Amino acid sequence: MAEIALDEHAVGKLRWRCRRGLLENDLFLERFFARHGEAITARQGVLLEELMQLADNDLLDLLLARRQPWGELDRPEVRQLLQLLRTR
Repeated sequence: MAEIALDEHAVGKLRWRCRRGLLENDLFLERFFARHGEAITARQGVLLEELMQLADNDLLDLLLARRQPWGELDRPEVRQLLQLLRTR
C-alpha cells in the first residue's frame, strides 16, 4: 500500500526543519525538495527528521556516501531515502 504524500504546508514545515548550518548539506536537501517535494510521504518525513538529528559533518558523510548508515539508522528505508537525497 502506497503512502499518501504530505500536503504543501507539511512539506514547507519539513523543509524549514531541514535547514542546516553547512551549505553542502543544504544543497543536497534543496535539490531533494525540488525533485521530490510533491511526493514526500509522512514516513519519509520522519526519516528526514531522524537524519537531521545528526551533526552536519556526519550527515554530509552520508550524503556523499563516504560513510554508510550505522546503528539505528542502518535500515533499508533510510538507505532508500539516502539514495533519493544523493540522486543528481
